[in-house]
Amino acid sequence: MKQALVDDTEDVSLDFGSEEELALRKAKIRHPLATFFHLFFRVSAIITYLFCDWFSNSFVACFVTILLLLSFDFWSVKNVTGRLLVGLRWWNQIDEDGKSHWVFEAKRVPTIAASTEAEARIFWLGLIICPVIWTMFFFSTLFSLKLKWLALVIAGISLQTANLYGYIHCKVGGQKSISRLTSRFFVTADVPKRQARRISEGHMEVHGKTGTR
Repeated sequence: MKQALVDDTEDVSLDFGSEEELALRKAKIRHPLATFFHLFFRVSAIITYLFCDWFSNSFVACFVTILLLLSFDFWSVKNVTGRLLVGLRWWNQIDEDGKSHWVFEAKRVPTIAASTEAEARIFWLGLIICPVIWTMFFFSTLFSLKLKWLALVIAGISLQTANLYGYIHCKVGGQKSISRLTSRFFVTADVPKRQARRISEGHMEVHGKTGTR
């Protein structure tokens, strides 16, 4: 009886891996540098556009500075922050025949180093809000007849909308591919059941025929 009590009170190791991973995803920013630069270049471009007249009277200097910030933002979001913060990536490649192909990728398997919910929220908010702000700049520039800034504003809309379009394509395409893989899995899993059912039905027919004879 004592031996049974000792066995019942033995320590049991419990696996809290999934709960700890969920807590990490909700609580922490795992890529602070990438999160910072995801917003730094695009916010700096907007602030420079609004207040560049306070710092410099040179239109060319303001134009080049904002365009460089927009270019740095486009490169960093496309190649670094999207991959780290939300597990998405898109690019263009040219095959041997010289044809251009757009590739959209989404990470399917979450890992312990995956992005957190806070990072994903910051990524998508920055990706959506900033093109909207540049669109507002477009209409304000057009209606105020500041046509010299129009090319810069169009460049800002084009670069940031390209990233937004690419990552939306990655997100939607990733969900479709996952659902497609899930449906294929259930179809392949159901094949042995169908084969077993057909074999059993065939045996029943054979037994029925022999019984009638």
